[in-house]
Amino acid sequence: MAEQSCLVTNDWICGEYLRSRGQELADATVQHIGITVVSVLIGLAVAFPLALLARRGPRFATPVLGLTTVLYTVPSLAMFSLLLPLFGLSAALVVTGLVLYSLTILVRNILAGLAAVPQEAKDAARGMGYGPGRLLWEVELPLALPAVMAGLRIATVSTVALTTVGSLVGKGGLGNLIEDALPSFFKAQVLAASVLCVLLAVVADLLLLGLQRLLTPWTRLSGAASAAPAKTDAGPPAPATVKAG
Repeated sequence: MAEQSCLVTNDWICGEYLRSRGQELADATVQHIGITVVSVLIGLAVAFPLALLARRGPRFATPVLGLTTVLYTVPSLAMFSLLLPLFGLSAALVVTGLVLYSLTILVRNILAGLAAVPQEAKDAARGMGYGPGRLLWEVELPLALPAVMAGLRIATVSTVALTTVGSLVGKGGLGNLIEDALPSFFKAQVLAASVLCVLLAVVADLLLLGLQRLLTPWTRLSGAASAAPAKTDAGPPAPATVKAG
């Protein structure tokens, strides 16, 4: 008796599904990556001036941080419903919602990074004639990069996961495949799309980690210096004494 196809038996792991639906998986993955990258880049572009505004004092920080926090708590279904009259059933609707969700993470981490810049470094730069703009770009931002990159990594991984919610309007990348498979509980499709989504998040995080290490080489040097054994001025150990019998 011929062995039944894994598509017929609805197995979780099915090579036949991957072979027959490979192009569909590739198209969904490309859409997922595109929406994620655009959303994170726009979110970073919006979060940076908001963080600069917020650090001018509590008068600005309170409304900026309060608004971004409130936006993050809005359920995705409600968010998309509110944005629907403006963007319709388009990728712009999903991207806008993801940008709004990313702001609370990015703004707070940019603020934390700028606040952690040593005052001595800023005073030294001002003493060398650095103006506010040059001080920001050449001193503060480079020193704030570890915190900024940490926030970017969190926001990117979060956006990879949230992009699947775009399946509500047919623009969810791999989320579209998951939603299409749920009514019939098509196991192979649910598993394949879910695994690809996780892999995208892991790869994105590793790429950003590599970029962070490339942009902040001094963090590795300081870590190596702190791990090196401390030298002492003590001379060689005294020879052991032998007692006569």
